[in-house]
Parts: sequence; structure tokens; C-alpha cells
Amino acid sequence: MQARFFPWLDRSGHLSILKLLVFVALFAPAAWIAVQFDLGWLNSDTVKSLIHESGLWAVRILIVSLAVSPLRRIGGWNKLIAVRRMLGVAVLFYVLGHFTLYIVQQGGDLVHVASEIALRLYLTVGFAALLGLAALGATSTDAMIRRIGPARWNRLHTLAYPIGVLALIHYMLQTKLDVSAPLLLVGLFLWLMGWRLLNRFKRGESLPALAALAVAAPVVTALFEAGWYHVRNGIDVADVLSADLSLDDGLRPVWLVLIAGLLVVALRVARPLWSRRPQPARRLRAAAE
Repeated sequence: MQARFFPWLDRSGHLSILKLLVFVALFAPAAWIAVQFDLGWLNSDTVKSLIHESGLWAVRILIVSLAVSPLRRIGGWNKLIAVRRMLGVAVLFYVLGHFTLYIVQQGGDLVHVASEIALRLYLTVGFAALLGLAALGATSTDAMIRRIGPARWNRLHTLAYPIGVLALIHYMLQTKLDVSAPLLLVGLFLWLMGWRLLNRFKRGESLPALAALAVAAPVVTALFEAGWYHVRNGIDVADVLSADLSLDDGLRPVWLVLIAGLLVVALRVARPLWSRRPQPARRLRAAAE
């Protein structure tokens, strides 16, 4: 019973250092936003800044939650599965804060809020993502898993993927000019979805497949960026791609996505360093046989 109420405990009721560290890390952004608000460090439109920051962290944590499965399998870090639910609940927490702050910005007029959601595409998309997250949050308990059944529960929670798409579209649409920040998250999301496709074909831990994905994800990200700027701003596709290849303005999102993919490749290469540690019990059983 105790473990049910304290997320930093494991199922046996003992302290889990991993869960405690993740729990603290998940609330650190909220604490930092509160400190900035208290000290007056936010922009002049304080509520707007709070809306932006809470939404940004919601999407970031969503991306991290989707990274649990690939990191667990590629790195052999099975214990990461223990924090996946906590990450999902944190996403819902930040999204609800994001939406509540938007209602505050609109003077608490729920009728006006509803009309804005119906009329503005980026709000419609964002609200659809919120409803999806609420459904996942409502079914995240052990009791709901037993009631629904593991197979149906797993199918239901694949909604996290379209929810991720909706969240990123919402972020992109409400970003006026420079979409570098949301584009980086788009690129990481593309890698994560690409890995799931590989894993479906039993290639999720294949070193050549991961190397190919590390290259493919930034390429698709660059093409997506070029198409986005061309459609929304009329910028020539070749100009955008040329800017991506240049390092004059530092590392653009496509390069960061490439680096992230190569780090995963390095993780796969290094995995034998810790996954082949001597296991005395196993050696004793083998000797006895």
C-alpha cells in the first residue's frame, strides 16, 4: 500500500534511487519556472511565458518517455521500465498546468476558451493531444491494467505516438518564425518512431540498422524543415538545406539529431562492457551441470 502513494518506492515498498532521482528531476522544471516567476525573470507577459514554459517541458518529457524503450533495449538498462509511468504522469501534469494557465490568460471565460479551441487550428490540435493524454493518465494504474487486460492496455497506450505528433504540430504551429527548438524535438521523435519500426522487424538492436537510422533521421528532419519553411514562409527549399549544411550559426537541429543518433550507436557498441559482467550464480549452475 505504501508504494502506491510514494512514487520513489519500488513495488516492494523499498526506496528506489532511480525513481527518486527521476521524481526530483521531473519536478525541477516546475520549481525553476516558479523561481523565475517569483523573482520576475520572465518576460513582461508573465502568463504567456508560463504557458510557453509549461508546454515546452510537457513535450520534452513526452520525448523522454518515448525514449525509455529504446534505451532499455539498446543499453540493456531494464530498470528504466520502472520510471516510464512516472514520466507519463509528469507529461499530463505539465499539460494540465499549460491548459490551466491558458484559461487564466483568457480571464477564466470557458465559453471563449471553447470557441478559441474550435476556431484556431493549433489550439484544436493541442486540445486533442490533451484529451489523449488524459485518457492515458486515467488508465495508467495497476487496477486499470487488470480491468482492461495487458494486451488491450498496450494497444491503448500506443496512442502516445499520435499524441506526440499532435503535440509537436501544436508546438510548430504556435512558433512564429524560428522553429529550431520544436524542430529538434521533431527530429528526435522521428528517430524514436524509426527505431520502433526497426524493432517491429527485430532490428532494434542491430548495429548496422542503428547506424542507418542515425543518418536517416537527420536527413528526414532536414527535408521536413525545408518543406515547412517553404509552405509557411515561401523560402526556397535549397536555401534551407544549404543553411542546414552550414555551421556558421552553430549546430542546427539536424546536426543535433545526428549527434543523438550516433550517441545511441556508441551506446550499442559499448553495451558489452556492462552486459557481460560475471554472474557468479550462473557460473556455479553451469559448473554443476
